[in-house]
Amino acid sequence: MRRVSVVGNSGSGKTFIARAISERFGLPHLELDAVYHQPGWTVRPEPEMREMVAEFVKSERWVVDGNYTSLGVADIVWPRADTLIWLDLPRAAVMGQVVRRTLRRVVTREELWHGNREPWSNLFDPRPERNIIVWAWTRQPHVRDKYEKRLLDGSWSHLDVVRLRSRREVSGFLEGLS
Repeated sequence: MRRVSVVGNSGSGKTFIARAISERFGLPHLELDAVYHQPGWTVRPEPEMREMVAEFVKSERWVVDGNYTSLGVADIVWPRADTLIWLDLPRAAVMGQVVRRTLRRVVTREELWHGNREPWSNLFDPRPERNIIVWAWTRQPHVRDKYEKRLLDGSWSHLDVVRLRSRREVSGFLEGLS
């Protein structure tokens, strides 16, 4: 594992796994959410984001976590990656984690990226683009379908794909890193 892409539904643990890999192998880590979400929750323009990601993955060693396939980021990261970690956990596991994480962030006022914090109002907003809990719930089937199709098309046969489907598999994978 020298160039690793970590993908999965929101709340599946992408950043947690990416940090563990980064620490274990001394790889530079790029969290795509931190690139995308700018101060005041403004979004980085697509061409600028793609350019920043492309620059990061030019090096020989790295770990990138996040999806952003709609912005074409996977088409920049995956050709350079040697390993793809796909967190494909059951909806119940993801929802438990995303609810706990979101509530903790709201209550503690934890800074996410560039001064942004989860606002209380988002917890009551039914729009997925505003409420990460609703987003994770509604996106789960789409995310699974998207990655199954992408990986079956044959374009990514150079990747060593690690598909983790349970918390037990995630724990075993992490134990194998140490």
